[in-house]
Amino acid sequence: MPGVPALPGRGEMPAGPSPQAPLAVLSKVELRVSCKHLLDRDTLNKSDPCVLLLMQSQGQWMEVDRSEVIKSNLNPVFAKIFMVDYYFEEVQKLRFEVYDSHGHAGVGTHDDDFLGGMECTVGQVSPHPPPGTPASGVLSLTPTLLQIVAQKRVTKPLFLKYGKFAGKSTITVISEEISGNNGYVELAFRAKKLDDKDLFSKSDPFLEIYRIDDDRSEQLVYRTEVVKNNLSPIWEPFKVSLNSLCSCEEKRKLRCVVWDYDSRGKHDFIGEFFTTFEEMQKAMGENKVQWDCMNPKYKIKKRNYKNSGVVVLLDLKIHRVYSFLDYIMGGCQIHFTVAIDFTASNGDPRNSCSLHYINPYQPNEYLKALVAVGEICQDYDSDKKFSALGFGARIPPKYEVSHDFAINFNPDNDECEGIQGVVESYQSCLPKIQLYGPTNVAPIISKVARVAADEERTKEASQYFILLILTDGVVTDMADTREAIVRASYLPMSIIIVGVGNADFTDMQILDGDDGILRSPKGEPVLRDIVQFVPFREFKNASPTALAKCVLAEVPKQVVEYYSYKAFPPRCPRPETPDSNLSSPQ
Repeated sequence: MPGVPALPGRGEMPAGPSPQAPLAVLSKVELRVSCKHLLDRDTLNKSDPCVLLLMQSQGQWMEVDRSEVIKSNLNPVFAKIFMVDYYFEEVQKLRFEVYDSHGHAGVGTHDDDFLGGMECTVGQVSPHPPPGTPASGVLSLTPTLLQIVAQKRVTKPLFLKYGKFAGKSTITVISEEISGNNGYVELAFRAKKLDDKDLFSKSDPFLEIYRIDDDRSEQLVYRTEVVKNNLSPIWEPFKVSLNSLCSCEEKRKLRCVVWDYDSRGKHDFIGEFFTTFEEMQKAMGENKVQWDCMNPKYKIKKRNYKNSGVVVLLDLKIHRVYSFLDYIMGGCQIHFTVAIDFTASNGDPRNSCSLHYINPYQPNEYLKALVAVGEICQDYDSDKKFSALGFGARIPPKYEVSHDFAINFNPDNDECEGIQGVVESYQSCLPKIQLYGPTNVAPIISKVARVAADEERTKEASQYFILLILTDGVVTDMADTREAIVRASYLPMSIIIVGVGNADFTDMQILDGDDGILRSPKGEPVLRDIVQFVPFREFKNASPTALAKCVLAEVPKQVVEYYSYKAFPPRCPRPETPDSNLSSPQ
């Protein structure tokens, strides 16, 4: 087979793609890359190509990922699959750069020879290389990412600096948009009694798996590591997405090829076999499946030829990746708790300057934030009852400071009927309490976490808890809050903080964790990023929908991350399609 690349050996950078479980409600695109007629920059051997994927962010090109290094090959087919989040409404600029590597993948490209590059932008296709390319020099024909997704396969010339063609070099990008519900499969292969292709030692075998598409073209799915000097190799288990392996179709044909590795890139063909994922699934549990590894030429020439060895699938595990919608449709309820800051820094509610001032003609910021977020959350809660708590106030009858009181003053049942019930309890509560302090939020986080911990023990995806904290100021129990958030990150729980007013919310940004991993005072990191902070002042003139969208943006991902981590499937998964048990629930 022409253009079969050389491989790194065991212990070096793995060549195959690693699955990425799609956890958010974004569309993702898989990009496969191959090249032809690359420039030869080596004296004794051929170039050792590696592809870098870069993405433009704020005018700067940033490296996103890179492929494995393929040794001594001018027509490489890379096993690495690049994953790109695809936003229809945004301009996304990508750049592929090909280098002749003088080291290993993962090391910088400063000493590597540049073999050419190609850019993709969400813009019009330019029929000719634009004049006056910048010194970094990879501006080229610019197919759109949309075009790549639509056409599946785009082949373009590679360019050097200043718009100069890199000889006859071309790059081909094959793309496939995958659904957010895609799962993956874990496979473990070995072989027995393979043909010996070497003169003074034994074969150095590696296995490749190809998916055969409807147009009869073959797509490389995975390439194992090389096992040196062994005719009965055991390859490392690996994971691939079901989308990559078989387009989520059980009966799609797969071609599996065993090669004897050669450092010059001229690998010896040992044999091949054809199978389907349907057949592979017989290896689940204690069973094993095996195939004769056949060399068609030997079969024709040798009368008593049986095979060139046997390939055995030792184990197969299917890992479903469910979406947020799968859990909601399966009966998971979103339990919504609102916690309101009643500290004195908000100002006297009787004063029109107070953040808690009740204006009969215009809701205050607390009410605006509460209604905007709550109206979205109530759609996912069947009983439409919401817990409503307050903190930082002196409450009747003894007027002691409390940091987790029910604003309906019913300690046995802090739930209100719908968002309107929360609004009414809030307005009724204000005249009865004394705003005080300090701004301690750890008690309320811990209170909701205790309920979430009870839910976790059911080991079902039945209830997920969202705590909405509305506050105007700096958290005064920061150490305890960080500790409480780290504990809560192990539970079915998310925390949304909306900053009301014009205070300094630096601490809230720290709790959000977007600029770094939040840790407890002892240095323990959160298991999941469960905090989303939004300053209300940025949405004063925006629609309630815009606020809700921003505040709730991370919740679907957080829900799926938690249940994926716990390996809890939806309680009542939607039925599979009749002709395939791989299809995502519809």
